[in-house]
Amino acid sequence: MASDPELLIDGPKDAKWTVALAHGAGAAMDTPFITHFAVGLAERGYRAIRFEFPYMASFRTTGKRKPPDREPVLREAWLKVVAELGPERLVIGGKSMGGRIASLIADEAGVAGLICLGYPFHPVGKPDQLRVQHLQMIKTPTLILQGERDPFGNREEVAGYKLSPAVQLKWLSNGEHSFKPRKSSGTTEQENLELALTEIENFLEGLAPGKGKKPKR
Repeated sequence: MASDPELLIDGPKDAKWTVALAHGAGAAMDTPFITHFAVGLAERGYRAIRFEFPYMASFRTTGKRKPPDREPVLREAWLKVVAELGPERLVIGGKSMGGRIASLIADEAGVAGLICLGYPFHPVGKPDQLRVQHLQMIKTPTLILQGERDPFGNREEVAGYKLSPAVQLKWLSNGEHSFKPRKSSGTTEQENLELALTEIENFLEGLAPGKGKKPKR
């Protein structure tokens, strides 16, 4: 059995909301993208917590790169993080795969909300292989931030999906999977990243106050 994930924590312990973020399939928890959101949330007075799935934690210690763990292992890692923090006043999510796995356990875990930073609606080049069935039924309040030209699900494709009323979709102008726009678009990457943080703050402030205890740590 894998050990409990180590947590990287930013922001005040007594924050109104704690946001736990998982990384994408190929990058660690301290990449500039995830760090931007963790630090940005902390600067806005929220508590941001990052962790790594077992395969990425192993790469950090051994230097040997492995493919992502199987879905049951990824789900178990997420559930361990929720169990350690406590689900009350906890919002979970993350980049691409990290957010997708969070979306699979959000209802089960009883967390207050879900934030997906670039959701992989389908594999690149395979728009018929959708990963949306659970998003059609999800009850957890959900915010999906998506670049308009994301190859894992662009604005035109996603417009045809029937998602749960609990899901809010916010589009980032001309953005790709990490929200970076074309130089010719008139929008900068920094503008998209800051807009994403603003949308997260609006989402968090719109959540109903959680009942029970604050997250455990």
